[in-house]
Amino acid sequence: MTDTMHLNMGPQHPSTHGVLRLMVEVDGERILSAKPDIGYLHRCFEKTAEGLTYPQVLPYTDRTDYVAAMTNEFAYVLAAEKLLGLEVPARAQFIRVIMAELQRMANHLVWFGTFALDMAAVTPFLYAFRDREKILDLFERASGARLTYSYYRIGGVRKDIDAEFVRMAREFLDYFENQVLPEYHRLLTGNRIFELRTQGTGYISPEQVFAYGLSGPMARGSGVAWDIRKNEPYSSYDRFDFEMALATGGDNYARYTVRIKEMAESARIIRQALDGLPEGEVMGKVPRVLKPPAGEVYVRIEAPKGELGVFIVSDGSTKPYRLKWRAPSFSNLQVTEAATRGEKVADLVVTVGSIDVVLGEVDR
Repeated sequence: MTDTMHLNMGPQHPSTHGVLRLMVEVDGERILSAKPDIGYLHRCFEKTAEGLTYPQVLPYTDRTDYVAAMTNEFAYVLAAEKLLGLEVPARAQFIRVIMAELQRMANHLVWFGTFALDMAAVTPFLYAFRDREKILDLFERASGARLTYSYYRIGGVRKDIDAEFVRMAREFLDYFENQVLPEYHRLLTGNRIFELRTQGTGYISPEQVFAYGLSGPMARGSGVAWDIRKNEPYSSYDRFDFEMALATGGDNYARYTVRIKEMAESARIIRQALDGLPEGEVMGKVPRVLKPPAGEVYVRIEAPKGELGVFIVSDGSTKPYRLKWRAPSFSNLQVTEAATRGEKVADLVVTVGSIDVVLGEVDR
């Protein structure tokens, strides 16, 4: 009988993208199993929400996926508004879409840089964070913050965007489309070393997508055409022309191409939203005290990492009776063992990176 070796990857490790422990069993260089062990960042977000009023919950949503705070707020306010039966002004809806797509780009830039760094490519990491700073400048202009924003409001957004924001946004889009994307393609796309590390590794079949409840680029990288912005449009997404980013390879390289395509499509959506930005208010008519009727709602949006769902149960009081956060990173992480079984230890780092997990929303 051949002995196998049990290894711990994490919970403190430069390639785990957070406080994640992987219990790895190997036979030589081959992986037999890689089981995720989570919970190191658990902080009772859902339970805490039961003791807060509906507006007070909002800042806590920023701190789940802290790389994509705007989209966390988006999902929560849509759920609260559905529960309350509130109408959101058209201008606020467009601004929400602009912020959500900028956040998608910022999320994918962090992923792009760290994914390359996992394979010892330092330059893409430096370039990605350089370019992300320009998006954070836009967020700071709109909200005053660069990481956790509390910008969305139940009924609209906290404040309007000004002409300088629009100018900065257009300037960034020109820079991103004409300089950044071509530069990224020259750095990684078609790079032979990058292709050898990513093509054919971390394979996930369409059947596994459904079996594990995968979503976002994890699903679309395996050819599953599911994007909530297209399949179940919310806010004003049905008014914008964009393509769903798809790839059929199912491997780490396919998930890379999906995210690169998505950034280009996000830029396209933002341009249309800026061009068609309606006049008017950015906050609807909202009662001073939010006290929704007893009932329950579930709302889901297309967050950068996949389907982000919010389930709220109301008992008629000013506080949620129950809040359930459906985090895409949690579901996506579960496929780690299936995607890495039989591969080499070096491939494990690449596959975990391609999943793009943030442990803040995995553990909550």
